[in-house]
Amino acid sequence: MVRRIDVTGAGGVRLAAWEFADPPKVDPTRAGETSGAPGVLLLHGLMGRASHWASTARWLSERHRAVALDQRGHGQSDKALEAEYTREAYVEDAEAALEQLGLAPAVLIGHAMGALTAWQLAAKRPDLVHGLIICDMRASALGAASQREWEDWFKAWPVPFATLADVRKWFGEDDPWVERPNPSRGEFYAEVMHESPDGWRPVFEPEQMLKSRQTWVYDAHWEELAQVRCPALVVRGLDGELGRAESQEMVRVLPYGQYAEVAEAGHLVHYDQPEAWRAAIEPFLDGVLTGR
Repeated sequence: MVRRIDVTGAGGVRLAAWEFADPPKVDPTRAGETSGAPGVLLLHGLMGRASHWASTARWLSERHRAVALDQRGHGQSDKALEAEYTREAYVEDAEAALEQLGLAPAVLIGHAMGALTAWQLAAKRPDLVHGLIICDMRASALGAASQREWEDWFKAWPVPFATLADVRKWFGEDDPWVERPNPSRGEFYAEVMHESPDGWRPVFEPEQMLKSRQTWVYDAHWEELAQVRCPALVVRGLDGELGRAESQEMVRVLPYGQYAEVAEAGHLVHYDQPEAWRAAIEPFLDGVLTGR
């Protein structure tokens, strides 16, 4: 089953959290606490949504209480134009989710922007974070050219799409950023579309995505990485955006860093190769659970 839980984020923004398993039993003698499985909070990347983690959350729920968060501006969470889309706001939202859901101390699993949020929270509130998995997110500054490329890319989207099949084809084949056909990429973007009167459009506002992105692309994030005091796993797709040299430097900078890679996977590692993704992170999670 899937259960929606509303969370109040920074500035009163309403966030939708999703638990992709039967909810854990509550011990009535320990109000506010959940018994049993340790918590996991899953944080999607820019333009993503909690449902992108559904398959991961379901197998995690065999041993963990796994909850995925629609971050502000994404999925079914608030997209208010006046809301803040700063790094601080995203981190405070995740902090609020851990506390309000009773997940802490938890393992944070983040993809791309969600991974940056995860390690910034781990550095800020080590008491809330028991372990950290960073999936295909760079610690170096990406720069102004990268932001301009994204602005041009959004303008190239042929919205509205007439059908979901058109969404899958464009993002999986026709998008100029696609080097070779990638059906999983098409599925990823089909998940973030909704039907409107004139066709299929993204559930997010591109302007808010660019606003969110500009709060991290101009800066490097090595200092916060070095402040993470829990076990941390850096995962990269061999064809993703995080290069081998940078990923290994991130492992070196992390006080308790480990490394894993997934072959035949691009930036969307958990979508491209779900079984290999599971094989890459499961030993780390087992070690965090047992303290090894």
